[in-house]
Amino acid sequence: MNLPHVPRARLLGCTPVVTRRQMLQIGSLGLMGISLPRLLAAQSAAQENGITPRADSCVLIFLNGGPSHLDMWDMKPDAPDGIRGEFKPIATSVPGVQFSEHMPKIAAQAHLATVVRSMHHSVNNAHAAAVYTSLTGHDRGDNIRSVGGGPDEYPSLGSVLGSLRPPEQAIVPHVCLPYITKEGAGGPPQSGFFGGMLGRAYDPLFVLKDPNAADFAVPELTLSADVSLDRLTAREALFRNIEEHFERGQGRSAYDSMDGFRRRALGLLTSPQTQNALRISDEPEAVRERYGRNIYGQSVLLARRMIEAGTRTVTISWAPDANATWDTHGGNFNSLKNTLLPQLDAACNSLVDDLKQRGMLDRTIVAVLGDFGRTPKINANNGGRDHWNYCYSLMLMGGGFRGGFVYGASDKIGAFPARDALVPGDVISTIYNALGINPAYELHDQLKRPHRLVPAGNVVPELLV
Repeated sequence: MNLPHVPRARLLGCTPVVTRRQMLQIGSLGLMGISLPRLLAAQSAAQENGITPRADSCVLIFLNGGPSHLDMWDMKPDAPDGIRGEFKPIATSVPGVQFSEHMPKIAAQAHLATVVRSMHHSVNNAHAAAVYTSLTGHDRGDNIRSVGGGPDEYPSLGSVLGSLRPPEQAIVPHVCLPYITKEGAGGPPQSGFFGGMLGRAYDPLFVLKDPNAADFAVPELTLSADVSLDRLTAREALFRNIEEHFERGQGRSAYDSMDGFRRRALGLLTSPQTQNALRISDEPEAVRERYGRNIYGQSVLLARRMIEAGTRTVTISWAPDANATWDTHGGNFNSLKNTLLPQLDAACNSLVDDLKQRGMLDRTIVAVLGDFGRTPKINANNGGRDHWNYCYSLMLMGGGFRGGFVYGASDKIGAFPARDALVPGDVISTIYNALGINPAYELHDQLKRPHRLVPAGNVVPELLV
């Protein structure tokens, strides 16, 4: 097996057992790829930021394909026929603020949410470029580049958080499910979900099985049948010579730290936190029904379990490929009414309710966003709407974001921001700030060139409490 990142395999202590395919399925677990100097430097930089974290974790519900802002968060009931759409607005828990009639549960939680109605960026055609822009704040323009995870790309938010603020428990720092979304059926993976210039060691754990399936399990995080716990522990002796060399060169305290990281990485395979969090069958049937008995509802429920167990970031990419769900060029209203909005309404409402009841919402950001919005003009393809990057909406809840707040506004037909326009880098910078990370933190690529963590964008204080 030819694995270029030796520290990853060394910390596991089981190179002969884990195949290359299994490693790709698992993703390069953050704790397995930590190098001591890099971790200490990152933690030192984070401390020097002077930013007090409002939140410790984040759930990104990414509506991959481009949700229609005009039929969800920014209804235009007075717009002309052919623009206003088929849905009726309903009152929310915030006086004067209305959402779609097909989001009644989310509407009842509006007092907990910040809704931004003035988003925009430069990418209108290629989903991959829009997704990357929306998730990293790096706007490369309207291009067709779609191979995800390259070493020159900006890392995902979960990769950064796992690097600078790794979990305190022995659990994976960043999980992405239920798909590695492709740029079209059979296409390459989209960018924005990977470790990028941080390295593959900071890719998420990809859980690519349906949590709604009766036989759901993640065998990649269990010991192979031929590897007993005793056998795994015995393999640690293989690295004592390396550790002794490290001790001689770096001093006892540094050696003890490295040894601690190795033990924690090994613990990922056997820790009750990891195994219990993934055991979604332990949830009462009524809870599972409340989230929705579909792949996305159960993915959101699994996200709650992972966050509760100590994972920093869980990303739900709501599409197997860019054209499969929220990319409603045709049948926009049918898809939203009959499938997409009921599923989102149930899952998001249940997540926020559960986090609130557990006292976790104040320290957990729930971000619901997509790659862009949809055109004001309804097309002739069974009432579809096409891509629209010039104005769209998103929603943020918990984790230091204001409740009952609408930021910005679109014009009369939802075509362009009318005031307080924001770009993705502004929102990503603000999320980083809430998580205690300076968006001006300096990253370095493989050639040691410096890069600002969020290349363009500023923290928006008005969004935060």
